[in-house]
Amino acid sequence: MKLILKLSLLILLMASCTNPVKKVKPKKTIPVNNHSFSNIEEVHTTHLHLDLNVDFTNKKLSGVARHKMDNQGANQAVFDIKGLKIQKVTTGNSENEKVRKFEIGPGVENTILGQPLIVNIDKNTAYVNIYYETTEESEALDWLDSALTSSKNKPFLYTQGQAILTRTWIPIQDAPSNRITYSADLKVPSDLMAVMSASNPKEKNHEGNYHFDMKQPIPCYLIALAVGDLVYGDLGNHTGVYCEPELLEASMYEFEDLPNMMEAAEKLYGKYAWDQYDLLILPYSFPFGGMENPRLTFANPTLLAGDRSLVSVVAHELAHSWSGNLVTNETWNDFWLNEGFTVYFENRIMEEIIGKNGADNLALIEFFELQEELERIENSGHPEDAHLFLDLDGRDPDDGMTDVAYVKGAFFLKTLEANVGRDKMDVFLMSYFDHFKFTSVNTDKFVSYLEKELLQKHKIDFNYKEWIYQPGIPESCINLKSDGFENVKEMAITFANGETDESWDKVPFNKRSNYSVQEWLTFIRHLPSDINVEKMAKLDKHLAFSEWTNAEIQFEWFMKSISSNYTNAYPYLESFLEKIGRRKFILPLYEALYKNVNTRKKALEWFKDYNKNYHAVSSNSIAEALEL
Repeated sequence: MKLILKLSLLILLMASCTNPVKKVKPKKTIPVNNHSFSNIEEVHTTHLHLDLNVDFTNKKLSGVARHKMDNQGANQAVFDIKGLKIQKVTTGNSENEKVRKFEIGPGVENTILGQPLIVNIDKNTAYVNIYYETTEESEALDWLDSALTSSKNKPFLYTQGQAILTRTWIPIQDAPSNRITYSADLKVPSDLMAVMSASNPKEKNHEGNYHFDMKQPIPCYLIALAVGDLVYGDLGNHTGVYCEPELLEASMYEFEDLPNMMEAAEKLYGKYAWDQYDLLILPYSFPFGGMENPRLTFANPTLLAGDRSLVSVVAHELAHSWSGNLVTNETWNDFWLNEGFTVYFENRIMEEIIGKNGADNLALIEFFELQEELERIENSGHPEDAHLFLDLDGRDPDDGMTDVAYVKGAFFLKTLEANVGRDKMDVFLMSYFDHFKFTSVNTDKFVSYLEKELLQKHKIDFNYKEWIYQPGIPESCINLKSDGFENVKEMAITFANGETDESWDKVPFNKRSNYSVQEWLTFIRHLPSDINVEKMAKLDKHLAFSEWTNAEIQFEWFMKSISSNYTNAYPYLESFLEKIGRRKFILPLYEALYKNVNTRKKALEWFKDYNKNYHAVSSNSIAEALEL
């Protein structure tokens, strides 16, 4: 159902840096299409130029967003805004600007979407310039005091735009179907460096002036900015890493295989289209493992495990350079086209790097997580979220960012590959990326292309509908197995069922190095949720799970500690929640704490204490889970 915001109910909020402007004569309604108020079918941005000042003292961005428009004869241009202060709007190029009337509709019933910014234009208007400031309500921005950075003496700023948060730091037509090029001129403190999802500097500019260009068209959610005390390390093959100086040595070691990943990816599905591929290691508050901003993947420092065991996240973000960035979901209902393809592609890259057995183990871990996610969805208010193709109208598109899109989507493609053969699958996917490059695709377009270019061409009978339009995991799903996982599952059961200390001697492990990270994850997951405290203490004594620096291991251990009331782990858990802002970890931990009557009070107290350390993407989700 499409949302309709009736302008007759709107309060007009108008501002100008000169004289007050008169009320715009509005259209009768502003339709919400694809989580956007924008009228991109009538007039849409083709190029955006940002001219902004980055003010750490007042924690705001201020300046102008200059939109070059493709105008089909419209008399109004509608942009998306949320948490922005609009100062004035002009039309014309920067040398010949004319102040224009504009109207802001308050999001009375659209706290998710924000507000429409409605600008009067002429049928020949080609440039719209919006002068604005960000505010404390600009959710994409994370302004970090120096205490939350690695240096402890320099502040940090980064943005997170996916899914619809770009409108909270740029007034923009915020629909993924509208691809644009962009450029930017930024003024930042002279002791900091600015980087964007665009061409980037390798050294600081001591005047604090930076210019950026993104010449390939991208969806707006991929416009990204970071400012901090950064240095650059070159990894070779047009790849490298930005980070705070304290993290450079660890980052260069951890991501040493990035050039090989690039080589493997290009061998599979064609030449990398974005010229340069770099990583930016952000502070711990970053809400995701990684974000695929083109040319500059934003990455969480939890990936710095010290043993390269979590680099599959980097393979995932690199794969997005084809699936998601090159070919983008047209709507947020089609999000699986971004993530399912990317997880499949990621696994193929890892197969080249660590071999098929290792890659299968990674896929199995993800499959276990999918099964848990499907159980949660089945018992939720939206069991239909177990479909690949979703109906998110009227909801936050973040609701669709579950393991269904990622892992069910990937296993759909794995199962398709098993039916058609890898050679045919690779030819199909390479042609798919090439055919739709630099465009946005919906599920119907993909299905049509699948039928024509793969199934009908090779006379293959494959039931894709049960995967895309039905809940759960179809019986046809490919079945992966791991002898190593089966062994550690048996070890977990043997240890948990032992009635005496002899149970420890019946399992063949006594140190961490005997097994891979993925095998330890499997071991912890197969311990009973109510395993007794004495056995948890014995495991912690011999293997120090509470102190393990691998965040994936710690997360699984802390989840088991909460369910079994193993209180010895709680000081480490609190430190984890104070430091880490990655939503994948902290949201389930807070949920588990809140559901346990013994720890509900701790959940509320810890969130109150550490909420300021999290990005809005994480804190908003946790607040909802804690019924705040």
